[in-house]
Amino acid sequence: MAWYRHLVCLAAVTAVAAMAFAPDQRRKEEEETTQTLEIPPEPPGFITAETRRLQFTISPLSAKGLLSQQVRDALRAINRANRRATVVKLRAFVAGSGDVRRVTSIVGETYGRRRGATVPALTVVQVGGLPMTGAQVLIEATAVARKETSPNGLVFISGQAAASNDLIPRMGPLADKVLTDLATAVKAAGAGPGDVPSVSCFVSSLDDAAEVRSRFAAVYPKAALTYVQIQRAPVRSIVECEAVAYPRQPVSEPFRLVNPDGLPKSPNYTQIAFVGAPRIVMTSGQLSFRYQDSDARLAFERLGRTLNEAGVTFNDVFLSRGYPISQTLADQVRRVRQEFYSKENPPASTMLPFEGLPAMEAGFSIEVLAAHK
Repeated sequence: MAWYRHLVCLAAVTAVAAMAFAPDQRRKEEEETTQTLEIPPEPPGFITAETRRLQFTISPLSAKGLLSQQVRDALRAINRANRRATVVKLRAFVAGSGDVRRVTSIVGETYGRRRGATVPALTVVQVGGLPMTGAQVLIEATAVARKETSPNGLVFISGQAAASNDLIPRMGPLADKVLTDLATAVKAAGAGPGDVPSVSCFVSSLDDAAEVRSRFAAVYPKAALTYVQIQRAPVRSIVECEAVAYPRQPVSEPFRLVNPDGLPKSPNYTQIAFVGAPRIVMTSGQLSFRYQDSDARLAFERLGRTLNEAGVTFNDVFLSRGYPISQTLADQVRRVRQEFYSKENPPASTMLPFEGLPAMEAGFSIEVLAAHK
């Protein structure tokens, strides 16, 4: 029976080999299976939100990790701060050498995988610096709260600016004038310092950032305060700050544009926009590619189509924010936008030259807010 014993042993060895081979084969088949990566959703061209339920927050600065990690950490902080609200608009200021385009994809990934979440409208701008060594991103968030935050409507204040053709490292002297003009605008808005939920300041130098920022924080203690350097190598010194206020008296019109006494008057923009419309349209940043006037017109035409899709027109725009990458392109925006905005009643506005944008050959980005009637 020796042959039988040999046959049994051979069968046993074959069975053991088959058992050992099977997991390897299964692993190989699993490894060869093609996996499809889901493309994150793009931020929408616009979002419509309830005017009287808006709240404003910013992400804390952090020097931990590279840009992608900092963006994710910033979004987590914003979502925690707005856990009982819906984030509808983000404005990201990116410093350093990281790929600015990553911000858009990370925003899509973050909100695209959240059950029931809407991807917010988004504007991304590259800046010269942030007031913390190693920090690469600061994100402003506008969210819709469950309850009314401003039952009387909203007031948007154009950027109040003080500038010098001389390059000075300390912003304190320029900030003094801006604080004075901002106080004039807040008073004209029918509000007080405690009624200001958002202040965004754009400066040419960060040398005395802690001191100047603390002065704004002391005057506007309830404001989410943004403080960024616009360019790494600016050609002049500037401090410009825009704000949002909660008026103490109801705004009855969809919107009203006002140039109060004590502030400069310009044919290109209005100082203050009172908004009483029940809803407002907030667009994402619309990029202009290349640098001719005809290219700028195409950008505004695309913006116009976005507004039409939202059910509004340029005549409903009460606030415009521009992000050109040079003073020459800022002048171009001022020249071309007059063909689209109301000449008799131009919207409130903030516009300065910034370091860069999230696309090659982009000359400027433009975003607007419009009253949805």
